[in-house]
Amino acid sequence: MTTDLVNAARPKVAPPLDPGFRPLALASRAFRGALQSSGKAVPLIIGLEREDGHVSVFEAEVFAPDAEMAGSNLGYLERVVKTLLWQRGAWRIIIDGPRELGEQIRAIYGPGGARAFDAEFMGDVYEHPFTVDVTDRGGVPTARETPVSLGRHLDGCRIGFDAGASDRKVAAVVEGEAVYTEEVVWNPRHESDPEFHYREITAALKAAAAHMPRVDAIGVSAAGVYIKNRVRVASLFRGVPKDLFEQKVQDIFLRIQQDWGGVPLAAVNDGEVSALAGAMTLNDNAVLGLALGSSEAGGYVDTKGSLTTRLNELAFVPIDVGPDAAVDEWSGESGVGAQYLSQVAVIRLAHAAGIELDAGQTPAEQLRHVQGLLAEGDERARRIFETIGVYLGYAVAHYADFYHFRHVLVLGRVTSGQGGLILLERARQALDEEFPDLAQRAALHLPDEAGRRVGQAVAAASLPALQ
Repeated sequence: MTTDLVNAARPKVAPPLDPGFRPLALASRAFRGALQSSGKAVPLIIGLEREDGHVSVFEAEVFAPDAEMAGSNLGYLERVVKTLLWQRGAWRIIIDGPRELGEQIRAIYGPGGARAFDAEFMGDVYEHPFTVDVTDRGGVPTARETPVSLGRHLDGCRIGFDAGASDRKVAAVVEGEAVYTEEVVWNPRHESDPEFHYREITAALKAAAAHMPRVDAIGVSAAGVYIKNRVRVASLFRGVPKDLFEQKVQDIFLRIQQDWGGVPLAAVNDGEVSALAGAMTLNDNAVLGLALGSSEAGGYVDTKGSLTTRLNELAFVPIDVGPDAAVDEWSGESGVGAQYLSQVAVIRLAHAAGIELDAGQTPAEQLRHVQGLLAEGDERARRIFETIGVYLGYAVAHYADFYHFRHVLVLGRVTSGQGGLILLERARQALDEEFPDLAQRAALHLPDEAGRRVGQAVAAASLPALQ
């Protein structure tokens, strides 16, 4: 982003522990405002192709190449493309607009480019070489997207398993009622042996099965990308070498399904299950689900009540364009949601708040320590959750440029206890003061305390339909 757009992104509601925060939502709004005032807008269409021929299309405008502010096009468009890529997913991007601008995006995603991580990641997800095609002749295919009918099945005896990067949760659900839930702290991302993951998942399933007369179906909610119940990319398995991943991890849930007699099984990204849990709780559709856990997970139930085949990996969607934005240690990208809406943010901000953390503790234990301080009335801890709440408000405003939602359901470990109430209050304040129209049409929700922690496991149980 150009300096003038970054300067225009100074928020009215400042996060107490991050004075350098510059919301992308405000920078984007400033760009669009200047564009409309200039009379120099030209259309630009972005197409994104993913698995099974699905194509998503996004229409935008940029400055004409001869416009005075044409130099700000690339910064704006690059953030839009990155957001779309992680929101919708693609192995191919098609840019239809000013050719030079499209070629710059192609270079950014090419070998050695600034977004080479994104390109490699998407190539692994969709098992197809990643490409950027550039055209100025209407070469974007027609949109083609098919919703997915998953969830809201409550009949029979079901297991719901929620695999986070700091803890795993399981629920035994009989005719829609959770008869048993369990939470176990674990740290799988550093485990190199895939049998560790298999044993832990199996142990959780057996614990739930012991509280039911039989198992009719298994639903899995897990961080990462899952296509047709196969693991494509997931932070849970980052420690597993690539050869072992291909041999034993990518089909791990198919193996587990066989172990349990071939009962219906569905493995879905945990953000999608967050959205599904919200839609089930609210008895409404058009729900954006945000799970603030070890990282940030996102999911979406559309206006007709269906999940989509879109990626919704909001952990890698940018929300901060400030020059000192936090850098994600996995992708190397600055300002993305994983560093702002997760326990990573709590730990990062603890240092800014002057709270000493025990380096020997797991991230989940460090989060609980901060939450304990908050419960004792520690103002330093309160400022951490106020800061995350401001992040949340401006992130929701950015997401609203790419989703149509009436509700935003926020859950996950970071929202447990008083912290969830504080961050929701500050998020609403940011929306009320900066985006009053959005605040009027979209409501932010927290589930009850049990729902914040194990609600995803219960919703996951509803994923598969019985045969």
